[in-house]
Amino acid sequence: MSQEKPEVLFVCVHNAGRSQMAAALLARHARGRMTIRSAGSEPADRLNPAVVEAMREIGIDIASERPKLLTNELAEDADVVITMGCGDTCPVFPGKRYLDWELDDPAGRQLNEVRPIRDEIDARVRALVAELLP
Repeated sequence: MSQEKPEVLFVCVHNAGRSQMAAALLARHARGRMTIRSAGSEPADRLNPAVVEAMREIGIDIASERPKLLTNELAEDADVVITMGCGDTCPVFPGKRYLDWELDDPAGRQLNEVRPIRDEIDARVRALVAELLP
């Protein structure tokens, strides 16, 4: 990693579901030992309500978060960029580590359909923490 605290950027299209869950879960598991950001190539105007509720169920409140636009600066600053379905709209910078997490999109899904997506993201985030932090 290029700095003392690894910086991770989660990117999806709308920054209203998967990337928001991933950022919040990583913040929980990293406990201040990483810099964490999320953004979208075409940000929505608000978070997916089923995602907010799924996170609330496990004690994480993301209700005040807002979708953010992906900028070149965000990607340039990251050590690891984790994409979640944004395809060619994600900028690629030489020297960055990219991971593509293929996950179902929670858009338009009910809470019972969002829970397994949340749990899959949580498992991947835990593995990422184990890999990046001593």
